[in-house]
Amino acid sequence: MGKLSLCLLLFLCSLAIAAAQSASNVRATYHLYNPERIGWDLNAASAYCSTWDANKPLAWRRKYGWTAFCGPVGPRGQAACGKCLRVTNRGTGAQATVRIVDQCSNGGLDLDVGVFRKLDTDGKGNAQGHLMVNYQFVNCGD
Repeated sequence: MGKLSLCLLLFLCSLAIAAAQSASNVRATYHLYNPERIGWDLNAASAYCSTWDANKPLAWRRKYGWTAFCGPVGPRGQAACGKCLRVTNRGTGAQATVRIVDQCSNGGLDLDVGVFRKLDTDGKGNAQGHLMVNYQFVNCGD
């Protein structure tokens, strides 16, 4: 009985941790990082995370689209740098995985314009100037 209780407790804790690493109905705006044009150079983008991640290999910097993160759930500051999110457009279900390279102050996400366009499959985000999204922290596979 003791082992079963311990396993159940560990399972419930892992569910609570997973739930704490996602958020729903979050506002996502867009930012003109244009990483392709600047050679995926975090210093040239003046990204907050460049202090820690600018010297990462090019393959690491270009593996995912970029975002600034200031969402309601998740790590802040340096602890967020380099982490990945699966972002889902609430209206269309379109998804993209992004890497956190910056911080923001809008209470949500500030996606690179290329990622924003990929998620905005019905054009409503462009018309409104923002998308409503869900996000979940995911393993970057690095």
